[in-house]
Amino acid sequence: MTKIIKAKSVLISVFHKNGLAPIVKKLNELGITIYSTGGTETFIKKLGIDVVAVEDLTSYPSILGGRVKTLHPKVFGGILSRRNNTNDKEQLNEYEIPEIDIVIVDLYPFEKTVLEDASEQEIIEKIDIGGISLIRAAAKNFKDVICVSSMEQYPEFLEIISNKGETNLNQRKSFAGKAFNISSHYDTAIFNYFNKNHKEAALKISETEGKVLRYGENPHQKGFFFGDFNSIFDKLHGKELSYNNLLDVDAAVSIIKEFDNSDKPTFAVLKHNNACGIAQRETLHQAYVDALAGDPISAFGGILISNKEIDVATAEEIHKLFCEVVIAPSYNKEALEILKGKKNRILLIQKEIELPKSTVRTCLNGILVQDKDNISDSKEMLTQATKLQPTDLEIDDLIFASKICKNTKSNTIVLVKNGQLLASGTGQTSRVDALNQAITKANHFNFDLKGAVMASDAFFPFPDCVEIADLAGITSVIQPGGSIKDQLSIDYCDAHNMSMVFTNTRHFKH
Repeated sequence: MTKIIKAKSVLISVFHKNGLAPIVKKLNELGITIYSTGGTETFIKKLGIDVVAVEDLTSYPSILGGRVKTLHPKVFGGILSRRNNTNDKEQLNEYEIPEIDIVIVDLYPFEKTVLEDASEQEIIEKIDIGGISLIRAAAKNFKDVICVSSMEQYPEFLEIISNKGETNLNQRKSFAGKAFNISSHYDTAIFNYFNKNHKEAALKISETEGKVLRYGENPHQKGFFFGDFNSIFDKLHGKELSYNNLLDVDAAVSIIKEFDNSDKPTFAVLKHNNACGIAQRETLHQAYVDALAGDPISAFGGILISNKEIDVATAEEIHKLFCEVVIAPSYNKEALEILKGKKNRILLIQKEIELPKSTVRTCLNGILVQDKDNISDSKEMLTQATKLQPTDLEIDDLIFASKICKNTKSNTIVLVKNGQLLASGTGQTSRVDALNQAITKANHFNFDLKGAVMASDAFFPFPDCVEIADLAGITSVIQPGGSIKDQLSIDYCDAHNMSMVFTNTRHFKH
């Protein structure tokens, strides 16, 4: 049987007052006694509504600069008392403790303060003690008390108490679950602040924003996304993003980030988390056309991303292709209307935001965590390994190829010429297989490999790859180096008029 409780008293202690006034007025209208303290008490008084100060209940003032206000048996006894327990009732009467049926709390904004780059002392002062204790106490005693633990819950709570101030057990238990979600997330944020340098080998992840997806990677799998998608993107048009869309979008964001600081328009086309086309040109239109030319077959149903505003000419070309998602920092007004011509096409504006610095994935019966591969190869990092030095154009292509290689599934080989991805071998068990796959693909789309460059995500243990590349017409190579047999590849390049540079940084991606 659902236990109905008609509230007689409420304790309110909140940081954010937005949306609180209608609740206070309704509580007053229902004749419910209101207890409060500090800024919340002042707010209620300004509404012209009677409020009992917690200090009058406890006979203790707020002390230690407000650090101790509600931490008192007369407060927590009233919240934690079990209404059907005779001993509890006798003790409440003995110590003149009123039962508290509703607790409304909104915690100090700890996470927001951290993000504002506040001083350590300001951050520490935003660690809520009384509020978090009130939440836990009220949620624990959900059989008799309803706990409102966040301002986001105000509208739902107002609707509930509008029914004569009564709550049922299902409602109270539901709010208790939300309360422990709030409190656990809050504690996780505090721990992660203190453990930001990973002094403790402990992992705590908490996301209060969640979305149920239509399904996971395949229709028979359930799928969820936990995170604040809207803090990264403005969604302008299209259907809901799927599990696979989100993975591809993540890969697209990672690869285009390599070209954030480039003045040249850069356009990438991705499929199954790998770039199937990418080009850098003087105009975005030409960058898109040449990116698409890299593999127009794989581009079907792909993810498109640009580092510059989408203009009309580019939009008209994109509109000819069936693609799932288009991402850009902005869109020309007319270009946006063109792209909206396909009702399911997802159009996103990417905001400037700092992305997570770590990657997390399940492994066996545990979790693997690592720093993101945040090293992007640059000219300054290159070590000339061969007698022949790459030309300036080749160096530009080598860096371009290396950035693509870093964001492609291992084992991978990437072939580039004149700022355009010609082909890549992706996810192969052998580096030779990856190279042969790339060459075959480039030839299939009629690319001339003479004068092209080759990038590898890891070193060459044997000279077979540079030999195959040479026979295909490739003239310059970029790779991490570090093999005990590096000299064999160097000797081959020197003997066949090829240049090679080392980055000294491996870029495996599994």
